[in-house]
Amino acid sequence: MRTPFALGVAAALLACGAVRAQAPNVVTTESTVTGTVDRIEKGARTLSLRGDGNQYQTVYVDPAVKEFDDLHAGDAVTVRYVESVIVQVRPNASLSEVRDTTEEARKAGNSQVVTQQKAIVTIEGIDSQGLFVTYRTAGGMRGVHPVINKQLLKGLHTGDRIEVTLTRERAVSIQRRR
Repeated sequence: MRTPFALGVAAALLACGAVRAQAPNVVTTESTVTGTVDRIEKGARTLSLRGDGNQYQTVYVDPAVKEFDDLHAGDAVTVRYVESVIVQVRPNASLSEVRDTTEEARKAGNSQVVTQQKAIVTIEGIDSQGLFVTYRTAGGMRGVHPVINKQLLKGLHTGDRIEVTLTRERAVSIQRRR
């Protein structure tokens, strides 16, 4: 099974291209997840959703989202939430396993963070015609993922070590599906 971080690396490569300069490339997007409400924790304001293939995802819902209060287990919903990805070339960095940096992000003042993960991976190949990027993690996992836009590959080279930070924040809307 792929970890959320491995999927996040792929999302990072979908969402942005790295540059060779030391400045990181930051992309913040609203993502959606569609599924069936499995569990609701009213006090913690979390939803556990069951998606296709019985994959589960827990989402923290911002207090401003009033629809949360009317949900029930079994409801089919689409949830929008905020994700940000930081990709930075790290030429001399050692590959690292995925590490959870959620508490560090919260202590740094971002109370909206639900989860944050970081890892350093190596870009093994770039197929600019087919728009695919191949990468390898410290644990030896090899990933291949499509890239939506050729511009996103600008500045990215085979052999680059890339630090990827995936941050997921609170849900900003919930819509029931009919």
